[in-house]
Amino acid sequence: MPEIADSMLENINRSSPDIIVITGDLTENGLAAEYNGAKKFIDRIECKNKIIVPGNHDSRNAGYLFFEDLFKTRSTSGHFGEVTIVGIDSSQPELDEGHIGRENYTWIENTFSVNSFKVFALHHHLIPIPKTGRGNNVLVDAGDVLELLDRSGVNLVLCGHWHIPWVWRLNDMLVISAGTVCSSKVRGKISQCYNLIEVDAPESDCKRWHLQVYRVFFRGEKEKVVDNII
Repeated sequence: MPEIADSMLENINRSSPDIIVITGDLTENGLAAEYNGAKKFIDRIECKNKIIVPGNHDSRNAGYLFFEDLFKTRSTSGHFGEVTIVGIDSSQPELDEGHIGRENYTWIENTFSVNSFKVFALHHHLIPIPKTGRGNNVLVDAGDVLELLDRSGVNLVLCGHWHIPWVWRLNDMLVISAGTVCSSKVRGKISQCYNLIEVDAPESDCKRWHLQVYRVFFRGEKEKVVDNII
């Protein structure tokens, strides 16, 4: 939907983000032409710090190969000032369900062994969200991954997949699901939107972070959905 895509792009660039996190499904079928269009859109986002992971649609038809060509790696991490982000590929070729795998747990834990605001980004859901029927397609090793993230002191989990924006709080960790920015595949009465997240560092005598989350819609309307100390 080009009109919505252009409007969303203007909204994003107007906010001058420090970091962009994209949690997958850049394409419908993992085809080269779809990837090229997605790459052109992403290149128009005026932000040098981008974390991008593939979704299940991106791994169809061996599309993960095009993802690697354009974005170099399907799993990545970065330290951006006081923020540490791990972005991991939870997709499996030709399968809808997600999987992280025990072979990645040590890398995740080691990357989060720093004193910072910690963000974990993936495509699939770690816990079910409303309006998704039986809540299927949750990460198959979700329990182990949740325990790992909780033990590592992760503050924020970002995911996508179902095109339904939602927020859960587990202990001191927020799990935030994204809607869709410009796809026509919206669910129910939910409109295209993206999450704008603001994090304020704690005062010197406090170890907790002030987190505000807004949903930003097609015409620039903002809805605050989180205003918490975590």
